[in-house]
Amino acid sequence: MATALAAGAVKSGMLAEDSLVFAEPFAAQREKLAQRFSAARIVKSANEALPLADRLVLSIKPQVLPAVCEELQRHGCAEYLVVSIAAGFSLVQLQNLLGSDRVVRVMPNTPAQVGRGAAGISAGVGASEADVAFVEQLMSAVGLSVRVPDSLMHAVTGLSGSGPAYVYLMIDALSDAGVVQGLPRDLATKLAAQTVLGAAQMVLESGLHPGQLRDQVTSPGGTTIAGLRVLEQAAVRSGFIEAVAAATTRSKELGQT
Repeated sequence: MATALAAGAVKSGMLAEDSLVFAEPFAAQREKLAQRFSAARIVKSANEALPLADRLVLSIKPQVLPAVCEELQRHGCAEYLVVSIAAGFSLVQLQNLLGSDRVVRVMPNTPAQVGRGAAGISAGVGASEADVAFVEQLMSAVGLSVRVPDSLMHAVTGLSGSGPAYVYLMIDALSDAGVVQGLPRDLATKLAAQTVLGAAQMVLESGLHPGQLRDQVTSPGGTTIAGLRVLEQAAVRSGFIEAVAAATTRSKELGQT
């Protein structure tokens, strides 16, 4: 995700590559970053990065977030805008761990790697409007960004944060279905993926409710309603709702560990 955000910011002209600083403890990853961002500065630890930066993006796993925040607090990070994309940790928790309220919490998703991400943004009380605007610009460079209250960030995590996995499962299943009906695998997968992409674009661009768009495809007594009837019998809709609920609950649990 750090690579996706950095690449998007550079490609959009928001940031110059030589303004980037990466703190990466693993040598193999440092080498990959050096190959990808030849003009960036790459160091081994967060405290080495602090004197070189004026904003910090914590692109790390929730399990290591407390240790990294404690290191940043120990070396003094109160003057920095800190952006966290770690799942589960609320603004209050981040502020306590960092000893600073100039914090913005973000939940992006992996399609940011292809410029089609979806991210929720929630700002701490110490973050200025300019700080939030910077984060919105950063996330908009790799997709869509929306502001939400911190209380809804777990729901964002369950829906769009984890959502790509649900869509991949759906594409894989549709591809299998095409193969069962005689289509070659490569064609079935392309058709399934493009169908999902096109349907999603219709929702975003038409402004119509998904149910209205579904009805446009569904002729009385036709093929689509026959397929939809089977999906309803299989409780597919309920399965998606329960999946988002489970992921939301897990996000809350991560912040309590």
